[in-house]
Amino acid sequence: MSRIAVVPGSFDPITLGHLDVIERAKGIFDEVHVLVVHNPDKDAFLPVVEREMLIRQALEERGIESGVEVKNWSVGLLVDYLQQVGSRVIVKGLRSNVDLAYETPMSIVNRDLAHVETVFLLTSPENAHVSSSLVRQVSQLGGDISPYVPRAVATFLQRHKTSAP
Repeated sequence: MSRIAVVPGSFDPITLGHLDVIERAKGIFDEVHVLVVHNPDKDAFLPVVEREMLIRQALEERGIESGVEVKNWSVGLLVDYLQQVGSRVIVKGLRSNVDLAYETPMSIVNRDLAHVETVFLLTSPENAHVSSSLVRQVSQLGGDISPYVPRAVATFLQRHKTSAP
């Protein structure tokens, strides 16, 4: 039986920190599903289809696309997706104790609802300060985001600077 891990997030846009967590999860599990999920507490910067495209390009750039599925999920619970694909593991990256405080209650509820475990991977130190919201802000104000995102994201956002929501 294949061990499938699901790495959920808004990935709005994907950062080098996200890629680090995905790559490390790939080293632990047979298959990794990168799942673009809708967060009702956030207004999306990029449409889901563009986020999925950028994730695929970033994975290819990094040479880690084999064994990684990119999907999206916008209706129902995250654990419903896991049950649908036969997974019992969510992988989340943690940058700080703030992330841990945010993720812990969801982890407990997911375990209660569907016997799903959450594996926390600490973000590499060089990416601990990077978030999608920070990248969006720097990009919108004309700053250089290339140290924080895959080349595909930097190129895309530069090209679409005036048209991005």
